[in-house]
Amino acid sequence: MNNKAEKAGQFPFTRGIYEDMYRSRKWTMRQYAGFSSAEASNARYRYLLDQGQTGLSVAFDLPTQIGYDSDAPLSEGEIGKVGVPIDTLADMEILFQEIPLDKVSTSMTINSTAAILLAMYQVVAEKQGVSSEQLRGTIQNDVLKEYIARGTYIYPPAPSLRLITNVFSHCDEHMPNWNTISISGYHIREAGSTAAQELAFTFANGIAYVEAALAAGLDVNKFGARLSFFWNAHNDLFEEVAKFRASRSIWAKIMKNRFGATNPKAMMCRFHTQTGGSTLTAQQIDNNIVRVTIQALAAVLGGTQSLHTNARDEALALPTEASARLALRTQQIIAEESGITEYVDPLAGSEVIEKLTTELEDQVFKYLETIDQIGGAVKAIESGYFQNEIGLSAYRYQQEIESKERIIVGVNKFTSTENFQGDILALDSEAAKRQIARLKSVKAERNTPAVQTSLDKLVNAARSEDVNLFPYILEAVREYASIGEISNALRSVFGEYRAN
Repeated sequence: MNNKAEKAGQFPFTRGIYEDMYRSRKWTMRQYAGFSSAEASNARYRYLLDQGQTGLSVAFDLPTQIGYDSDAPLSEGEIGKVGVPIDTLADMEILFQEIPLDKVSTSMTINSTAAILLAMYQVVAEKQGVSSEQLRGTIQNDVLKEYIARGTYIYPPAPSLRLITNVFSHCDEHMPNWNTISISGYHIREAGSTAAQELAFTFANGIAYVEAALAAGLDVNKFGARLSFFWNAHNDLFEEVAKFRASRSIWAKIMKNRFGATNPKAMMCRFHTQTGGSTLTAQQIDNNIVRVTIQALAAVLGGTQSLHTNARDEALALPTEASARLALRTQQIIAEESGITEYVDPLAGSEVIEKLTTELEDQVFKYLETIDQIGGAVKAIESGYFQNEIGLSAYRYQQEIESKERIIVGVNKFTSTENFQGDILALDSEAAKRQIARLKSVKAERNTPAVQTSLDKLVNAARSEDVNLFPYILEAVREYASIGEISNALRSVFGEYRAN
């Protein structure tokens, strides 16, 4: 059982990474958004900021995530559907128009093309007169979980890890306030894992990133302080609170005992939380408001640093303005009216919470021992270990629902034949055509020889294993090279990963 006398802000940080937690500063309210076009997404960001959101969270469309331009044949039908399409710096300039990047913290959920999008963000900031040293935010940059649970990978693991550590190195020198990676358990949980697997498989990936950074000659006490995590929040209130508490203790012990970190900030598990998308139901969608509230409470009681609350209609479509506002209001009511923020780790000492915290920690370290025996996260991915474990958990979960051992209100109990009659967000059907037209215009107006020179330099740099690629990506971005052109330049050297 955890030591009840342990204080927040002290190793192993079970009770919280800061001594006063929300007494001195509330979590960042960061609603995930992006759709149709840079213009439409910019309007949604400014709307949410006007409603009291305290940080941006950018969703990118599938072509952007896997390094294809909007005019590529494989992009057809996917442009702007699950996020905002970004082809060149011109799109990024529109996306952040009238948003002061020296005052707003931005999270970008992007992985295989993370270095490109971060370079674009840096250049947009420069054009606003904001130095890279002033930028605050997080880039997900976690490609290992893509091989496990999500699928938006491009290159094989080794060059992917190289790009990630290149970002670590660049930010260490030029963007000291930027979180260089958000090691994500969210998508592992969405794929069907248990709470213990969510922590264990994510920390296994985290260990691989730390090892790669150390192999690249980086200082664990420096880059370790900019690592962050991304957790899911599900409906089992006490298990989720315990999971968040356990996550801090586990990572602190890994960084201190396994990697010899001495900087307390390098031992801290700082994390963003998003309520569980897979828990939302298309049946009786107002029930989702209650689910999200429970999940948000778990995140706050567990000490999250930032939070996204899903909207009630997301099992049907992207959220409308009204449902996005209600999701944000859920956070604001918890922050302003519940009284939770007056207490640090308010459930500490509860026999239930302390027992669950200890049990989860023990389960996670047992998983990590198994993964070490396999040879680490990359070997576990290549052998299918993670995928098989998650698949079995997802199967058991579905069996429980079908047998009614697990009740989902409105789905297998207390059902109704009524259909939802409210508004559903309709995407602009002409947005994709305008996106392709803008890309064509940018390509016609830019300095084509300069673009080609920058891409040739990137290819040559990629062929040399010891070169940091980020400055070359930054140069190509400045010349308005497209995300597809930059990704293809790297594909020509690294190849593409094919799952077995």
